[in-house]
Amino acid sequence: MFGLLFLAIADDSFLFLPIGSDLLTVLLVARNHTQLPVYVLAAAIGSTIGVFLLDLVCRKGGEESLKRLVKPRLLDYLKRRMQKHVAAALIVSCLAPPPFPFGAAIAAASAFQYPRPRLLGLVFIARAIRFSLVGWAAIYFGRRILRIADSPGFMWFMGIFIAICVIGSIVSILRWVRLGRQGR
Repeated sequence: MFGLLFLAIADDSFLFLPIGSDLLTVLLVARNHTQLPVYVLAAAIGSTIGVFLLDLVCRKGGEESLKRLVKPRLLDYLKRRMQKHVAAALIVSCLAPPPFPFGAAIAAASAFQYPRPRLLGLVFIARAIRFSLVGWAAIYFGRRILRIADSPGFMWFMGIFIAICVIGSIVSILRWVRLGRQGR
């Protein structure tokens, strides 16, 4: 449970861990169906904490910092959506699977000064729904998931995936540090 909590924090803050919390939720629920509510709660709380950390930085930097992080075309799209339907855009970004730009939507809402309590509340509820759906799928497909997870091919895939995540996280952290220094 604590591993899922910390992975979700990392996944939704500054680190590069695509689908990490989804994958861990699936594996945990497939092995122990009765703990679904606990796993959903841990993942949703972790995701909300990760978003809070991202919000702290993006809110302080505002739109100017966002321009350095997000491609101009994506920024324009997000700005148009955020001005009209902020809550809907946030809910969709929380529910949508990768490669939907979840982090970019959160960063945009924070940079455009969307109220933090609303942001965190929406994220918690929408992520709880998402992790519940992921968990229910794990219950339904549990035996097949566990058979795949125990295969040597999956172990190799996970090793490569973890290496990519570590490299991506290092690049992400270095980028944030560099951008922070440029902002001073």
